[in-house]
Amino acid sequence: MSKKDFLPKILETGANELEIIDFRMFEELGNGEIYEWILGVNVAKVREVIRKPSPIVKSPGSPPEVEGIAKIRGEVVPIVNLARWMKIKEPENAGKYVIVMEFLREIVGVIVHEAKRIRRIKWADIRKPPPSIEERLGGKIVGVVEIEDGNLLLLLDFEGILDELGMIKIFGIDEHISDEEVERAGQFNILILDDSPVARKIIKGILEKDGHTVIEAKSGLEGLDILNKYLEQASAEGKDITDYIQLIVSDIEMPGMDGLTFTRKIKEHPEFSKIPVIINTSLSDKATVDKAKYVNADAHLVKFDAPDLLKLVHKYAIKK
Repeated sequence: MSKKDFLPKILETGANELEIIDFRMFEELGNGEIYEWILGVNVAKVREVIRKPSPIVKSPGSPPEVEGIAKIRGEVVPIVNLARWMKIKEPENAGKYVIVMEFLREIVGVIVHEAKRIRRIKWADIRKPPPSIEERLGGKIVGVVEIEDGNLLLLLDFEGILDELGMIKIFGIDEHISDEEVERAGQFNILILDDSPVARKIIKGILEKDGHTVIEAKSGLEGLDILNKYLEQASAEGKDITDYIQLIVSDIEMPGMDGLTFTRKIKEHPEFSKIPVIINTSLSDKATVDKAKYVNADAHLVKFDAPDLLKLVHKYAIKK
């Protein structure tokens, strides 16, 4: 299936909703029964869903969860065996499909058993996963959504999975930054929003190495809460909100309130709108860039490019 055939129209920007591909993995249990895992991935990450390609050639030195590489539409793509990563026993008759994704400047294929349907859900309906499920999947779950018949759909943290497999590239992270360069460029208080602990750790490391102070939030709701507390402090001390926060760097995909909705609310607020916002996301498609512009974000950046991030920080952060 091509993306054009399989994927629906783009969602209204800032609607605090997303569309996901509901896909299934089947696990053969010890008693012979089959357990059906209901999983999901953001449509914006997906190029297409195809039959498992052949051949898949094993790459020397790659982790066992990576089945190998395959040529898909003229591009060499690493293929991750999701069942192997989940450590589940596959039934002999399990279907073999590949969800071809593009994010973090990379294209990757993920082998799944069945691609079921498209679902439209609200970020506000995404809940924290039960500890037992989160532990079973190594904490690589963005959240859970209750669907029909009381079943739970699990949104996987593919950024975290790729990081675990050593497949995330951080561009320019080893470039040396002298103390003189840091002092000359300025040091800022930067609020970062990202639901992924891996992403927050990487972004925080890049910014702190450049001499900045980082305040962390896991969602748009938490980000607004932090800003409101600083606004109260500013009012009490006779200062401006920009005395406390000089820049915001926000992900898009976050439960509770996504980054586009968060940015729209910031830009509509009489005080918060003074703070520049950089959308920093794993999504690089034109539609995402257009959405960032539509909500009046000051800039858009694809994770994880250290030099580009710092260039935008020095360009947009409010100098005090």
